[in-house]
Parts: sequence; structure tokens; C-alpha cells
Amino acid sequence: MASEQELSAIKGAKVLMVGAGGIGCELLKTLTLSGFQDIHIIDMDTIEVSNLNRQFLFRRSHVGQSKAKVACDAVLRFRPHVSITPYHANVKDPNFNVDFFKQFNVVLNGLDNLDARRHVNRLCLAADVPLIESGTTGFLGQVTVHVKDKTECYECQPKPAPKTYPVCTITSTPSKFVHCIVWAKDLLFAKLFGDKNQENDLNVRSGDAASSSEHVEDVFERRDNEDIEQYGKRIYDHVFGYNIEVALSNEETWKNCHRPKPIYFRDVLPDVQENGNLDKSCTISDSSLVSAMSSIGLKNPQDIWTLSDNSKIFLKALKMFFVQREKEIGCLTFDKDDQLAVEFVTAAANIRAASFGILMHSLFDAKGIAGNIVHAVATTNAIIAGLIVIEAIKVLQNDAENYRMTYCLEHPSRKMLLMPVEPFEPNQSCYVCSETPLTVEVNTLRTKLCDFVEKIVRAKLGMSCPLIMHGPALLYEVGDDLEEDMVANYEANLDKVLSELPSPVTGGTTITVEDLQQELSCNINIKQREHFDEEKEPDGMVLIGWTQAPPAEKESNGESTSTTGQTLATEAKVVDVVEAAPAGKKRKLSERTHASVSNPSSGTSDGKQVILDDDGDDVIMLQDGDCDVGKKKKLL
Repeated sequence: MASEQELSAIKGAKVLMVGAGGIGCELLKTLTLSGFQDIHIIDMDTIEVSNLNRQFLFRRSHVGQSKAKVACDAVLRFRPHVSITPYHANVKDPNFNVDFFKQFNVVLNGLDNLDARRHVNRLCLAADVPLIESGTTGFLGQVTVHVKDKTECYECQPKPAPKTYPVCTITSTPSKFVHCIVWAKDLLFAKLFGDKNQENDLNVRSGDAASSSEHVEDVFERRDNEDIEQYGKRIYDHVFGYNIEVALSNEETWKNCHRPKPIYFRDVLPDVQENGNLDKSCTISDSSLVSAMSSIGLKNPQDIWTLSDNSKIFLKALKMFFVQREKEIGCLTFDKDDQLAVEFVTAAANIRAASFGILMHSLFDAKGIAGNIVHAVATTNAIIAGLIVIEAIKVLQNDAENYRMTYCLEHPSRKMLLMPVEPFEPNQSCYVCSETPLTVEVNTLRTKLCDFVEKIVRAKLGMSCPLIMHGPALLYEVGDDLEEDMVANYEANLDKVLSELPSPVTGGTTITVEDLQQELSCNINIKQREHFDEEKEPDGMVLIGWTQAPPAEKESNGESTSTTGQTLATEAKVVDVVEAAPAGKKRKLSERTHASVSNPSSGTSDGKQVILDDDGDDVIMLQDGDCDVGKKKKLL
């Protein structure tokens, strides 16, 4: 039972939830059942079929509707007197500014991407509102507390590149090749060759049909007496052509995204002639040896196929499945050791990549990416949601001495599945919360401002609406309220090298970079450097004072596969702890530097830590992050 003090803090609190997915559904339910009376919730996503197995506030009839609004309606059915305000919107929209955040007593994150997390962290710092972060990956989970000037902020320590990909990204707005691989493997391959009773999100339905999907014809079903080659071409045109055209009809989606290009069979292979003919009488002793690429004369798995070759392999592989392995249709699951399955997935992913302007990959690379998936666990989401509420109550009571960051483990460590640790003081070298200057090594005689903006300001500093100044001179700015001549000037500056800007940026100068929406500002010292290692420093510039966790190393047992731009690991095992400090003492960074590290999961001292950056929205790629001395945890 909660004390009167706790009940008073709960009932008087105004809470902002960001995210209504796996964690968000459980969190909203737990908040209302705990007595919270005023809750606002932001989520830009709509409900997918694959959400239904763990996001229990949603039903089949809700597919295609706003997650935030449906979650609100569902909870109000059993807590009608609670005030819940849903926003079907992106938390990065300009109306969710610092003033908006200031009205809340605490912000609770259940987000599915690193970029949005960083954005919310900065707004909470600017608004001086406590933030409680969370994430789950399979059976693993974590809850962390971030209070300005008292604990480290979300960006005080380096984070690995995000490896969780929400279904909405996979089905609608892929931006990386791994998104295309997951789409081809978990959606298209499963739809064509897997269990017909398992629905997924490939079918495009009209708005009228969205609420009654059971009455919609399944275009993936092979029609009576339909020739297998005609069936393959129809599927090709549907998924790579028609589906893309339907997606393009929603103009709102593509305001800030690359618009895909529909691809139809007639445009890629107008004069295709099949060489040879497979029929049901053909038999092969081992079906995994059937190769579509070999049948069209391709041998090297490290070659990147053309769009035409990918299209041929897609159709040939589909035909081989239905002719050579007809008995397996309906019960197949993807196996990276199944050559034909890998070829089909590679071809499908490459065609989709071509549609969305993403670089295509070789069979070798695609095979490495195609494994390593950890599905979300509803129980973990529920546990993490409960821990979020516990920490929220402490924050509302300003009970700083009892704040805890808690890690949920898959296997007991020291007889514990929940590992609580004390939060850390702010990292004095953090450019976000401590305003520490950064340094960029760059060749100012060759590097253009546009490269600096994209590779440093946006990609590494995570600024959405940057403003760049050199002394009193404004070099670059974005915003809807800019006059046309100003926009033209800034666009012209983008194409100039740094040393030739109206106010030249050269070695020894200092520039100021701001994001007005995030109310974040940092100074960057420019250091002239002539040469860069193209392999180790592909950006042609190096940001010093900002660090990102290195990727997981490639393992010899094949559990982890390293590819260009994608390093994936299949299992996350460790959470670092150190010897207990005196009770009630919150150690500073300097005190933690000399602490010894142990691994509660394996008993080793490898110094690695997993940072869970996502809420497990269906498909999760994991990567071990390197835990430096400033990120070691104290066992309580």
C-alpha cells in the first residue's frame, strides 16, 4: 500500500509518456492503476498486426489506427475518471518544445530509436524536468533515472548505434539495408512460404477495409490454375510496385523522408526469356543445394547483383520453392543455411533497397545480416513498466537518495534477476549537460559546410534544426519562418568549403552550433588537419570530445557478423557491476575510475556492457557496447 505522501504525489502529478508501444502499453496501464490522474502520451505510430501479441491494449480491429489514441481509449474503459491526453504526432514536432515540457512533473520514455531519445533528453534538460528512460531486449531490460545537475543525463555516456527496428520503419520508411533484409525475411518470405495462418503487415488495405481485414482478399494466395511464373510476376508488381504507390499517396509521410520509386517487372525485365524449365518431375537430393543464382550463371557470393539480376533471382527462387519444395510451402521458416532462402531474401531486400534509394548488398553480406533477431517479450515490458512507475514515485517525492537504475537480467546474477545500481553524477565532459567544448579535426580547405552539417552536426550531435555561427556571423540556419533570400544565402553557403565562407572557418577558430528547438548550444574548436585515413576515418573529419560506443567485435563462432555499416550480435549477456561502496555514498567519476569490474552473468572481467536502446518493437538487432570507466555500476 502506498503511503499518504506517495498518494498525494501521485494524484497531483502531471506525467508525459513518450511512446505507446511495447513498454508504453504496459506503462499506461500501470500508471492508471497506481493512481496517476493526469497523463499525456505522444506516439506517431499506428498499430500493426505484429503488435498484437504483446501490446495488449490493442485488438485486430485497431490495426492502422493511432497507438496513442487507441491506448487512451482502452485504458479509459476501466479507469474512466483519469485524464489521458493522446497525441498522434512525432515528439520532434516543433509544438513539443521546451515550454510544452515545462508543464510536466516527470517524463517517461518508452521510445524505439536513439535519435528521439536524445531529443527528449535535451528538452528535459532545457525544461529542468526529470526523465526516466527505459528499454527492453528479449528478456533483458533497464530503467534509468536522469535529473538535471543530480545524475548523468542520457547522453553522458556513449551509446551504440541503435539496433532495434520498429515494424513501422520496416514496412513503411526503411532507410538502411538491414530494414530491407528484415522486411524480406520476416514479412515477405514468411508470407509466401510460411504458416498461412500467421498474419503480418504486408497487405495494403483500403481505409474502409482496415477495420475488417478478414474480408480482404489475400493477394499473396496463388489463384486456381495460375501459372507459377505469372504468380511470381504478380507478387513482384504488388510488393515492389503497387504497395509503394499506395505508400506514396500519404504525402505527410514523405515530408522529411526520401520518396521511394515504384518498381514494376515490365520496367526491369521487359524482354525476359526463361532459360531452361523447372517442373515437378525434377528432384534434388538436398533441397538446400538448390541455387537460383547458379541457374542464371552467377557464382561469386561477394558480387553485388544488378537490379535485373536480383529480379531474375527473385522470380527463379520463388519458382524453385513452388516446384522443387512444394511440400514445404506453408511450414517454411527462414534458415541462413538454406541457400535458396538466402538467395530469395537477398534478392527481395536488394529490390526494395533500390526502390528506397538504399545501397544494395552482396549475398555474402546479406546472409550475415539476415540472422540475429531477438523478439520482444511481453513479461519483460511489464516488469520494466513497473520499475518505471516505482522510480517516478521517488522522483515526484524528490527522494534522490533512493533513485536507482535497475537492470533486468535473463539469468540470475548473485541470485538476482533485477540488478539495482546507484545513478551517477553528471559527466563533466558531456557536451550536452556540462557544455564542454568539442574539437573537430578537419581540412578546412577541402571540406564543404554541407558535409560538416550532415556528418557532424546532424549525424553525431543529433541536432534537428541547427544554427551555425562564427563569431557574430550566421553561416547556416534552418526554419520555416526564414525569408527566401536568407534561405538562398544559407543554401549557397552549404556548397562552399569552410575556409571560403563569408566568415572563413579555419584552424584555430571556434564556431557555435545551436539547436533552437532543443535549446542546446555547444562550441566547437576547429583544428586544421590535412590527411585522413579513408578506411578508419571515412567522414574526412574527426569529432573529439564526443564518443560513440564501438561496435561488437566479430566472433569466430559465427554468432556475430560484421558487415559494411552493420555490426550485429545475437546475444547480450552482461551488465557491469563493481564492489559496493559505503552505503548512501554516490561515487563521482574520479572515484569510479579505479574500480574493478566484474561480469555478473559470466564471472569474467571483459568490461562490456549492454545498453538497451529500444523497447523491443518486434525486431531487435543487438550490439554490445564498450563500457568505459565512467559507466561502471555499483552493486547494491
